[in-house]
Amino acid sequence: MKLAVTYQNGQIFQHFGHTEQFKIYEIENKQILSSAVIDTNGSGHGALADFLKALNVEILICGGIGGGAQMALQKAGIRLFGGVSGNADDAVNAFLGGCLLFNPNVQCNHHGEHHHEENHTCGNHGCGNHSCGNGGH
Repeated sequence: MKLAVTYQNGQIFQHFGHTEQFKIYEIENKQILSSAVIDTNGSGHGALADFLKALNVEILICGGIGGGAQMALQKAGIRLFGGVSGNADDAVNAFLGGCLLFNPNVQCNHHGEHHHEENHTCGNHGCGNHSCGNGGH
């Protein structure tokens, strides 16, 4: 299975439509076999879904993403885990462990820098429905 993460300097890039790189992970039996950083070569927004489909990506982890791009990913058969922030490798390992914190209702209705608003939740704050069984919680 191939999994992609919007990528910049080791972190999950927070605007899917403007990502210049993806980190692509080859996964088998819940283990990372290999990974590589791939440039998008100027592709943006909806075209990125076709870009990922051509790479046989099945799952995408990203930060903010708009509705049009979500529909394009769905049409391409790519599962989306949006609203995630932080280190890309850590997010993939959390996904493999079944405890990735993500926002199933993520929307990106803005352009430019990412700002937190009072009612805005990002993946690392959790959405209340997805958590790890850490024993102590």
